[in-house]
Amino acid sequence: MFLGIDVGTSCVKAVVTAASGEVLAQSSADLSVARPQPLWSEQAPADWVEAAHKAVLGIDPALRGGVQAVGLAGQMHGATLLGSDDRPLRPAILWNDGRSFAECAALEADEPRTRAITGNIAMPGFTAPKLAWVRKHEPDVFAATRTVLLPKDYVRLALTGEKASDMSDSAGTLWLDVAGRAWSGEMLAATGLDERHMPRLHEGPDVTGVLREDVARDWGMGRVPVVAGAGDNAAGALGVGVLDDGQGMLSLGTSGVIFVANAAFRPNPALAVHAFCHALPGVWHQMSVHLSAASCIDWAARACNVPGPAEFFALAEQAGAASGGELFLPYLSGERTPHNDPHIRAAFLGLGNESTTPRLAAAVLEGVAFAHADGIDALRGAGTRIEELCVIGGGSRSAHWGRILSSVLGVRLVYLHGGEVGPALGGARLAQMAATGASAAEVCTRPPVRAVIDPDPDLAARLAPKRERFRAAYRALSAIKE
Repeated sequence: MFLGIDVGTSCVKAVVTAASGEVLAQSSADLSVARPQPLWSEQAPADWVEAAHKAVLGIDPALRGGVQAVGLAGQMHGATLLGSDDRPLRPAILWNDGRSFAECAALEADEPRTRAITGNIAMPGFTAPKLAWVRKHEPDVFAATRTVLLPKDYVRLALTGEKASDMSDSAGTLWLDVAGRAWSGEMLAATGLDERHMPRLHEGPDVTGVLREDVARDWGMGRVPVVAGAGDNAAGALGVGVLDDGQGMLSLGTSGVIFVANAAFRPNPALAVHAFCHALPGVWHQMSVHLSAASCIDWAARACNVPGPAEFFALAEQAGAASGGELFLPYLSGERTPHNDPHIRAAFLGLGNESTTPRLAAAVLEGVAFAHADGIDALRGAGTRIEELCVIGGGSRSAHWGRILSSVLGVRLVYLHGGEVGPALGGARLAQMAATGASAAEVCTRPPVRAVIDPDPDLAARLAPKRERFRAAYRALSAIKE
């Protein structure tokens, strides 16, 4: 059996899989996000470790005892700054933190080859601009920094004592030569760092260490190997068998991602498309990233005093798609693809006396779909052909939302058994590859299909005018933002 641990934003999830790929058990432990100032988003690294222990201990001890290897996945881009004693110097700055916008422009000015080296536009979500912000605003912390780790890699350090990372997660730092799959001395120097501050680099299935004796004892396991793992999106893609050139995935978690595997490195920074390493050697991928997806459902449910996401989806379906003039712009934490705009914020527009909670719910589902349509247009503008996407994440539970998304994006959506398990499944699959020597093609197969949704031309036609209003609304809102 194999254990996958996903260090997410809202929770840490643990899954145990069998050699057949079947998910035998899963458990999770919640996390909270601190927002001490506008644009800020932080977490305490110790909380990830505590939640990882809690999630793993929530698995049946009989299953834990049979685990042969552990794979890690996690939220990308988070800056975890450690001092000489390997303790965090401050709370980790997360992927959806927007404070370092000015530092992005300065970074690209200081290193004009930034986009050529990394294949990406400098964005506040990436790790390097966060360190530039710390260097400027918290110089004592920066001076004391000896190591910078990504969230899952801090958990690795706690579990194994090793400082290591994988290519897919490290590609999101803006310190990696993504084509060469190696740290870039030029990019590190641009933020006042060098390779001594970085963990060792590995491909996703590589073994990076073994469980510490005390951790293994507490978990009821042997001192099994821990593999490099993957960033959450690359791990999620492995979980649904997205390995080959042109295969794609739609992730509807806290954030929303359209992910397409590439046999070669195909950057397109001009349209804020992310071009990263995949979790397998010799494979890359492109992504359009939207900072709020299912998180919009959670927020709107709370704001409308709806008990939870299931009830919110039911209200939206009750109203029906394209049922009213209400618009929702889903920019609760800013936006990445294609706007690269950390300062934009969400808005409801077109409200009237006739507006109801069900119609507001319908507008939220449509607004997230319209934002994803902007992203898929950017991918297509990069020469990527997308006709089908596997769907993962909490948002995959709503078939009604799927019909809206499929029609707006113009792609077939494929729903898979176990698709809601997400990145932890990919972590377990990488662990299986390391423990057994099996290939990715043998291990990372597509789970059985449970449903397929094809675009509805009539629905697409009815939503098209709203999408045009949505795009105009972004331009208007952008012009008046603070």
